[in-house]
Amino acid sequence: MASDAVNTDAVNTDAADVGVAETEAPAPGIPEHIEVERALEAILMIVDEPQSLVGLASAVGRPVKEVRAAIAELVADYDGEARPDGTPGTRRGFELREVGGGWRIYVRGEYDDVVRDYVQTQNPAKLSQAALETLAVIAYKQPISRGAIASIRAVNVDSVVRTLLGRGLITEAFTDSETGAIHYETTELLLTQLGINTLEELPQISPLLDDGSAGFDDVR
Repeated sequence: MASDAVNTDAVNTDAADVGVAETEAPAPGIPEHIEVERALEAILMIVDEPQSLVGLASAVGRPVKEVRAAIAELVADYDGEARPDGTPGTRRGFELREVGGGWRIYVRGEYDDVVRDYVQTQNPAKLSQAALETLAVIAYKQPISRGAIASIRAVNVDSVVRTLLGRGLITEAFTDSETGAIHYETTELLLTQLGINTLEELPQISPLLDDGSAGFDDVR
């Protein structure tokens, strides 16, 4: 009987060890040979909304404390602060800014005019149908979040919103303090392009919609 008890204890110990091992297993993330700063930089280059430290830590599989320190290093790097070895840094044309409880890369304010001039005069390619539809949603529903736009159009609108921002046709109105979602609105440039003075001059949508009197059998 004593031997059975010993065996039971051994099994329990093994099970406990397995449970601990599973609990302590590292979260999936970047390989050890990749620098955290560079991984965060790559992620922040493509996001459309500010990212929380917790979300970034989850993305790279590193502790929040380590990610916070890496973010601080990126901020200092972009701001042109001297490196630890005394080497002078180079101030970039963009900055890493904390907005609405998250982090995102933005063009520095002093370069807004340069970017605006490029977008308006040097990059005149026509908007795609998807961009036009998204712009219409924003124009009639503004201010509106990217998630709400996606719900209305039933497609991902990340790249389209980036395009419209880049063209200067929409801008960030505000960031929701609770959700961190950025809400967008149209700019004066859109009014100029449309040849109107105010949003009230936009055509009414209701006359363009089918009232359903003929039925909807053909609607797919």
